[in-house]
Amino acid sequence: MKLRKLMFVLPNLFTVTSIFCGFYAITLCAGEATPVHLYQAALAILFAMFFDGCDGRVARLTKTQSDFGVQLDSLADVVSFGAAPALLVYKWALAPLGFLGLFISFTFAACGALRLARFNVIAARNPHGGGGSFFVGLPIPLAAGGLVSLIIAHHVVRGGEVSPSVQGPVAAAVMALALLMVSTVRYRTFKDLRLSKKSALVLMLVGVAGSVIATRSHPAYVLVAFSSVYLVLGLIESAFLVRRRFAARKVRAGAAGAAAVVLEEEDDEDEEDASPEDRPNFL
Repeated sequence: MKLRKLMFVLPNLFTVTSIFCGFYAITLCAGEATPVHLYQAALAILFAMFFDGCDGRVARLTKTQSDFGVQLDSLADVVSFGAAPALLVYKWALAPLGFLGLFISFTFAACGALRLARFNVIAARNPHGGGGSFFVGLPIPLAAGGLVSLIIAHHVVRGGEVSPSVQGPVAAAVMALALLMVSTVRYRTFKDLRLSKKSALVLMLVGVAGSVIATRSHPAYVLVAFSSVYLVLGLIESAFLVRRRFAARKVRAGAAGAAAVVLEEEDDEDEEDASPEDRPNFL
């Protein structure tokens, strides 16, 4: 019995560790943070992503999923992948923009919180749905991962402070990630991924692609490339899904129209075949 109780605590320990990593990142960004401090904060958020990915898998493996764990995970995500990355990107590139930079950073944190609230509502309405194969909107850990990959790559390749020419693209990227979180774009969860020939082939291709990027350009660009590919794949899959739904709706509308025409013709034939006594007399 005691062992069973300890198993319920285990996934929550991973979640709390994720909160610690996010809190540590915030402390590194506070005050007069140097580029090295910001780089360390980005690494701390990267570790938070690792622990956040482990808690759900540990809970499923030990069959210790609970409503408490779901709520704790959402609160952890707000700290580690909402507030921490928003403060980090503000200190890293957006502070010189003044209030605009502050507002953009806040937008990222606010959209992350809204996305988590929507996820909790959907999970509460469909507790046995399993979440399906897709997320609705970009998950907040992956949005934070996109920002962190940019900061890590910039520090490793160029180092130092961000040049003014980079501030505009960074601000646009932050806003795009924020809007994707509250959008209805569908992103794959990979929760139900099972080892098979197809999955092994995909993993091998991903590994080869990462190796090519690391050897031809720089290892720091691997995270940026993988994050960008995931973002683009979600947009492409959602576009195809919308197109398929529109085509299906068009086919259903055409079928309904054809059925209505057939019924009309049948009514006209019945009226023509009716005897004079059966036809209505309007005189």
